[in-house]
Amino acid sequence: MMDRPVINNDVREFLRRDQKQLKGKLLEIEKWANENRVPVIPHETVAFFKWLLPLLSPKDVLEVGTAIGFSAALMLESMPKSGHVTTIERNPDMIDKAESNFQLLGLEDKVTLLKGQANEWLEKIESDSKDFIFMDSAKAKYYSFFPECYRILKTGGVLAVDDVLQGGTILDDEKDIPKRTRKIHRKLNEFLDVVLDHPAMDAVILPVGDGLLMITKRDEADFSFMKEE
Repeated sequence: MMDRPVINNDVREFLRRDQKQLKGKLLEIEKWANENRVPVIPHETVAFFKWLLPLLSPKDVLEVGTAIGFSAALMLESMPKSGHVTTIERNPDMIDKAESNFQLLGLEDKVTLLKGQANEWLEKIESDSKDFIFMDSAKAKYYSFFPECYRILKTGGVLAVDDVLQGGTILDDEKDIPKRTRKIHRKLNEFLDVVLDHPAMDAVILPVGDGLLMITKRDEADFSFMKEE
């Protein structure tokens, strides 16, 4: 989250102020989101994606958690011209704003917005079909969404998972976590316990924003035990 960085404030402000800024309408959307306290990826993550995606050159991207469409638009700007983003969102207000932004940016033909519950849509997406997946949705759901995301991801593809460190509180004892966020704390820890040392993937956490987990799929694996009953 924008107010829960895992680095000190001076470094955070340097990363957000001094790294290359966006231009045009996408910059306007970023500024609007920050001014209106709408959670979008912070600028240090923006800069990282702007560097990373041209290297990966993904043609087919899946996003879990559209919000106002900012990150989907950012990814498209950094992908090949033939690239396409499929993005999932359940919040009607966010859907309306995302559709408006996609229209403003002229991206209607490059984005497929799936409206509804992510777990239902994920089950319908073809296996081994996406080059890159960005998961930035309900943090307590990462654990149960992961098996389908891994199935969907091509071997050699990359899964990026946002906000996994919870401002550093991921390391705290559960009894010290406020009751309203204990489920998030518990499920994120369970998720990290599975993926950080799993032989089927390479995984690394970057201290970007509130922690960005990067996973490369190296082999197939069965994660059905993680699905919710």
